Amino acid sequence: MNELVTIYECLCDKTRLRILHLLCQGPLCVCHLQDILGEPQVKVSKHLGYLKTHGMVNVRREGNWRIYGLVARRTKALESNLACLQDCAAEDRIFSRDSEKLRTLRCNLGGDDPTCCARPQPIKLNAS
Repeated sequence: MNELVTIYECLCDKTRLRILHLLCQGPLCVCHLQDILGEPQVKVSKHLGYLKTHGMVNVRREGNWRIYGLVARRTKALESNLACLQDCAAEDRIFSRDSEKLRTLRCNLGGDDPTCCARPQPIKLNAS
């Protein structure tokens, strides 16, 4: 029961939901999360710290950057809730916009490498 409470505490914030949705698609540098979410670095780092403390994400250092990803060993409850998040996110415009920004970012970086050689320019979507 404690595990479920921890999972739902992590899922009860919209910024953490958006972060987890993005990390389900692969690890990301803090600056990339900041650019995609359009949130200050302090806020993004605070939420990442919360998720790390509660065992949802891990972090590794590469040079000056911190790369966050989902924990590799996930319980059935965590895996089920992340899958549910992905299903629900598919129909939400905010999550869709975040995914579009992530695709654009990865194209600009030349692949799925989460590290950054330089801080990317803020991501703007084409008006369509």
